[in-house]
Amino acid sequence: MSAVWSYLVAIAVWPGLLFAAPLGWLELWFMRKLVARLQGRQGPPFFQPFFDVMKLLGKETVIPKGVNRGIFLALPLVSLAAVTAALAIVPLPGNPVPSLPGDIVLLLYLMEVPVLCEVLAGYVSRSIYGQVAAMREAILSLAYNLPFLVAIIAMAQVAGSFQMRALQEVPYGPVHLLAALTFLLALPARMKLNPFSIANAEHEIIADSHIEYSGPPLALFKLSHAIEVVLLTELFAVVFIPATPWPPVNLVVYLVAGILVLGGVTLLATATARLRLTQAFRFYWIWGGIASAITMAATLVR
Repeated sequence: MSAVWSYLVAIAVWPGLLFAAPLGWLELWFMRKLVARLQGRQGPPFFQPFFDVMKLLGKETVIPKGVNRGIFLALPLVSLAAVTAALAIVPLPGNPVPSLPGDIVLLLYLMEVPVLCEVLAGYVSRSIYGQVAAMREAILSLAYNLPFLVAIIAMAQVAGSFQMRALQEVPYGPVHLLAALTFLLALPARMKLNPFSIANAEHEIIADSHIEYSGPPLALFKLSHAIEVVLLTELFAVVFIPATPWPPVNLVVYLVAGILVLGGVTLLATATARLRLTQAFRFYWIWGGIASAITMAATLVR
């Protein structure tokens, strides 16, 4: 298979769009169902996230007056393309894309594109509520990216390489544990879950930065978020869980680990109240900073 076809298959089929979209919807349903059960409710059927997106695809797209139409419509497409391309870099079993020098840097860059699209969507919509949500998302990203980036960089430092597949070959040690905890510290904020769901605080600002989006563009943003959930959970599994010599076993372990991680962050979200922006920012720069410092120090004294 040529390099071009390898990338096309990885982005469109495995581990890309055709695999990640159903898995993302299933994981979002699992989170909603778990929250409902913890609150004594029945919860939605398993196909509800899929139906939500399909319903939006069939609705009219309403573009606010005075908004730049091209940018408004391009942002959800760019967000979806970036997160799908990022997932194609993750070396899940059977991924046809070869590992390239520096692909970790490319992965981290692509993972920031959806965040940037979220921020721009709030401002380009010219809605005061969208702009408040965009401002909150931008500020919060400056905080949670500290532990998130340090966790990946620490593993690259231990591996002595910025190739994704090199991270899987690192012998398991204390740095794995510290980096994994640091990564998990940033996960609730990246997933926009309590206590860090500040940018989509519906009781304060009605909705998130997508407030003026409707129809297919909103569906694409929802799909992008579903794939981002898959990307974050599988990235954690690939980087921090030791691989076995058997790819099918690795795949099962990674999927189970992703569900367990989702269960953990969902329990945290259900048991906690939303923080204020200043509290969340202070939390990540103090405790995230401490965790990051300890993790990086461990890479130097191992």
